[in-house]
Amino acid sequence: MHDIHIDGHPESSHLGNNLPINLDDLIHARAVEDIRREFKATWNEVVRPAVIKTICAFANDLQNLNGGYVILGVETDADGRPILPPQGLEGVDLDKLQRELRGACRRIIPEYQPQVFPVEFQTRPLLVIWAPGGDNRPYEAPRSWNKGDRSYFIRQGSETVEVKHGSLRSQPFEQASKIPFDDRRSLVAEPDRISERLVREFLENVRSELGRNNGFAPTEIYRSMRLVAPLNAHVVPKNVALLFFTDDPDAIFPGARIEIVQFADDAGGNLIEESIVRGPLPYQVRRTLMYLDSLGEVLLEKIPGRAEVDKTVGYPFEAIREAVVNAVYHRSYESVEPTKIYMYPNRMEIISYPGPVTGIELHHLNSNEVVPPVPARNRRIGEFLKELKLAEARSTGLPKIRRRMRENGSPEPRFDFDSGRSYFRVTLPAHPRYRILHALRESALMWATGDGRSALDRLWQTAQEQPGSGALAGQIIEYAATVDEMDLATSAFERFLTVQDRTEESQPYLRLATALLNRGQNTEARRILDLIPHLSSQLPGSSRGGHSQ
Repeated sequence: MHDIHIDGHPESSHLGNNLPINLDDLIHARAVEDIRREFKATWNEVVRPAVIKTICAFANDLQNLNGGYVILGVETDADGRPILPPQGLEGVDLDKLQRELRGACRRIIPEYQPQVFPVEFQTRPLLVIWAPGGDNRPYEAPRSWNKGDRSYFIRQGSETVEVKHGSLRSQPFEQASKIPFDDRRSLVAEPDRISERLVREFLENVRSELGRNNGFAPTEIYRSMRLVAPLNAHVVPKNVALLFFTDDPDAIFPGARIEIVQFADDAGGNLIEESIVRGPLPYQVRRTLMYLDSLGEVLLEKIPGRAEVDKTVGYPFEAIREAVVNAVYHRSYESVEPTKIYMYPNRMEIISYPGPVTGIELHHLNSNEVVPPVPARNRRIGEFLKELKLAEARSTGLPKIRRRMRENGSPEPRFDFDSGRSYFRVTLPAHPRYRILHALRESALMWATGDGRSALDRLWQTAQEQPGSGALAGQIIEYAATVDEMDLATSAFERFLTVQDRTEESQPYLRLATALLNRGQNTEARRILDLIPHLSSQLPGSSRGGHSQ
């Protein structure tokens, strides 16, 4: 058993790598945003004050990103990128360095100590200082090392800046002074609710060496990852540990699940299927994405004059992923409402509860404006999702949804919430071709089960949105003729001819001609065939004057 210090690690210069995240990903900013890292080439009296100010800024964690990392032993170029291989801390007494660091951190008020990890990277010794968001914000650090005056420090982008006392009472700082729900101590569960299996799977997935160190007991690993915290004379789990590393988080937090509902038509219509996704949050995200992806269709269309086939999907997977991850990341788990996904024939809605935090308005979401840097509702959930590569840098989700929808040829997504901020909804309109395919399949099922009127109504409704679809018009004509509603068949044909941009142009002509032939109206059928734009010149004995109206 190791001696455990305040930060959960023995103060030792042994260069094992017990970081809860992958060191290479940290160095290259793959799992941690660039603004949450700061590199220093060495440690000395000149570097020390700057490091303490940065630790203070990370502890204040204004944006609720869960602080950041200071890496000692790595130089940077003019653009702030690490120069590799690092020069390392060769010749530095790491035990002494850690003692000096802890002594210097005692000058932060209220008391705050970061977690410290002696590591080896590319054969060079480094020291990684993890300064997570503190529980007693705001923190002060010395402005000048040899004077008694202190000030508040925060991160602005990739820089540490001083905040004047008078401006500290701004709304964002007041919001950030509260401990986010996911990082709070749980009063309703014990540490044994945490699954060691799930924790080690997580560490394996993020390629952390910590999970492979059999010298650490589970409780020590939990402390290293800040999944538990002291409460009086006991240790209790944090809420994020119960959300990520228990098999049934919704037994503790009733809203910690995802409900997926498919409707046959618009709101209030017939329910096709309902699925509930439970389990640890990463499982919920992955299982939901697999389920939604299995419902998708790849639409292939040959474009005249091009060798390539045009490929579109009903909903681009990347847009779905961003919307689902955003819902899981930014919702409140104090709410008993589950995350909801409603699937209609023409759209998908992803709804989370409650709405966005104060400071974000509708015009920020449905325009090219930059979303203001307000504190996030959760800081640990986002961090873990990023380490698992399920989420990306903050504030990139909505622009990526727009971009992926646009690249797929889909209508613009919509983002909305009510005046009371009780919900947040992302609406992804289906690709127009997907709506057609969906309507054809649904109507075929209705027709096969003897509900011909509903089949016709479903097709006619979709044709209102997609009047240029020859596939829809042709199917309406066929069904209408079968039930002896030739007026409806003729109406569908004539409406199709009035549309300028048409697809599958020959289908309505062929379906109507077939219906006429079945009724012995051969002359009228021949006239309709002569009008087919692409076939009229190839029909034996046909008039060369065929035209499209």
